[in-house]
Amino acid sequence: MKQELKPSRLLLGWLGALMGLAVVLGTLDALGIDLPAKLSAVGWGLLMALILLSLLDAWRLTRQPSPRLQRQLPGSLALGRWSEVRITVEHDFSQPLTLSVFDHAPEGLTVENLPQNITLRPGEHGQLGYRLRPLSRGYFGFERCEISLPSTLRLWTTRRYLPLVDATRVYPDFARVYGGQLIAVDNWISQLGVRQRQRRGLGLEFHQLREFREGDSLRQIDWKATARQRTPIAREYQDERDQQIVFMLDCGRRMRSQDGDLAHFDHALNACLLLSYVALRQGDAVGITTFAGEKDHYLAPVKGSGQLNVLLNSVYDLKSTQRPADYGVAVRQLLARQKRRALVVLVTNLRDEDDEQLLGAVKQLSRQHRVLVASLREEVLDSLRQTPVQTWQDALAYCGTIDFFNARATLHERLIAHGVPVLDARPGELGAQLVSRYLSWKKAGTL
Repeated sequence: MKQELKPSRLLLGWLGALMGLAVVLGTLDALGIDLPAKLSAVGWGLLMALILLSLLDAWRLTRQPSPRLQRQLPGSLALGRWSEVRITVEHDFSQPLTLSVFDHAPEGLTVENLPQNITLRPGEHGQLGYRLRPLSRGYFGFERCEISLPSTLRLWTTRRYLPLVDATRVYPDFARVYGGQLIAVDNWISQLGVRQRQRRGLGLEFHQLREFREGDSLRQIDWKATARQRTPIAREYQDERDQQIVFMLDCGRRMRSQDGDLAHFDHALNACLLLSYVALRQGDAVGITTFAGEKDHYLAPVKGSGQLNVLLNSVYDLKSTQRPADYGVAVRQLLARQKRRALVVLVTNLRDEDDEQLLGAVKQLSRQHRVLVASLREEVLDSLRQTPVQTWQDALAYCGTIDFFNARATLHERLIAHGVPVLDARPGELGAQLVSRYLSWKKAGTL
């Protein structure tokens, strides 16, 4: 345990008063004013007494045991969301104890309501709480907590650093759906602005036989079952299940742009998790592969509600890097791993320099899989296009923005001309648009 001892305001005040008294006595003596000899003796006596008392008080403070602390920290936190942390304080002293507590949160977490003062009576324990907000994802370890204890005579204060080890994980902002806390996924989808297109025709998978109802198509009648039952029996179909979705997530430098509190990479991760949740609820299998990161990850597509938990634990600590995206290498790696046909969602931020490399890689991928390219668009570019042009600097910024948009549009048009769908969305709208596209393809049977 490390501790630092420093004088209190009370001790400094007494020292200041005695120093002032000494200055006054010295000044009067220099002016030739006779003073009783006892005054000087009293001054020195007070100073010696204060020194002895302060030394004794400091010694007792250093020998005083530290109170016991226990931190109640959530095992998982959501990125950008405030959470409550509780600290329990106990002591065995025979006198009331007042102390100040400051918890040392690791870098990447911001705190509110610290430090805090708490007064404990003998035989009692107290609790204090503060708010914690993660600024980045990953694994965070707490190592110590700082307390400030006053001495018995209030002449000293000691600052002690007590070891208090805890750890937590910061996940993407997906707490609203983690663990299936939603009443119904359709309600939540509608709140997000997701549009489900009206299905045309029937689903692709046979579901069950049932009695013919008003509004059913004659094509749904099962004539053999109708003959056996001697009443009209219809076939009921459902959207095809047990399909596979694989996310190709760009972890390179182009995903480091910041829009609001989150980087493009975090927006993309949230969108992938949202679509994963919806697809898993639809009975499909979901997997993910990353590229241009510190270490490429691959998680094979698996269906079932437990896959969301596996997915979260696989991507919660992913970070974007300064590396460029090599689409060709990423596609070849995915083709070697993913043999079964799947919907591959490539999440990136397209640039005009990606033209030839991206087109060749996506065309190669499209021969075996259904591909959707999801490209994030910086919100600041939309703002620049709508900003009134008043100066030549504004004109340059506007022309540069329009030129950039035209280059992106040309690349998108080339991809679409080669049969590769492109979803161009702002970061905050990517999740809802991905779900809308997935559901429309699902119901149309074009996955």
